[in-house]
Amino acid sequence: MAAANIRRHIVLTGPPGVGKTTLIHKTCQGLQKAGIKVQGFYTEELREKGRRIGFDVVTLDGHRGQLARIISDEPGSSRQYKKDTPPVYVVDEVGKMELFSQRFVQAVRDLLAKPSSTILATIPIPKGRPIAFVEEIRSNREAVVFQISRENRDHILEDIIQAVIDSYKRSSQVSL
Repeated sequence: MAAANIRRHIVLTGPPGVGKTTLIHKTCQGLQKAGIKVQGFYTEELREKGRRIGFDVVTLDGHRGQLARIISDEPGSSRQYKKDTPPVYVVDEVGKMELFSQRFVQAVRDLLAKPSSTILATIPIPKGRPIAFVEEIRSNREAVVFQISRENRDHILEDIIQAVIDSYKRSSQVSL
């Protein structure tokens, strides 16, 4: 397969609460069982009295940081990782809150452009006014987009894991 045709990035999309983050966790477990290193984060919604008040970023190795709060204006932070064998980079979720950080947007753009990278990410479904960066990811010719629904979420995991493994194997053959 020619380098231009390699699909290196796996993107999950679907409505809120459909199970995208759960699939990210399970996919990471499957990748680790296959001996593939994963690095990245997921977002965790914070609620108070049934109302969303913000999000935390939780790295896959357990570190937690504040991403956004309704009552706070602190910007989110990004984390850099040492370079060795390229991991699968996990980014859950690229949405409105994350776009308040230009450093975050640039870091994701850099990963998308890097020939040896593989990304496993989630993005929201198109709704209302499009979010330019989300649409940029959705339409990336090197990305495979899985539409997650209540009907398929329980049996799509193996397809996602296999797509990430295949993408990882192809992209890790590209010289760093």
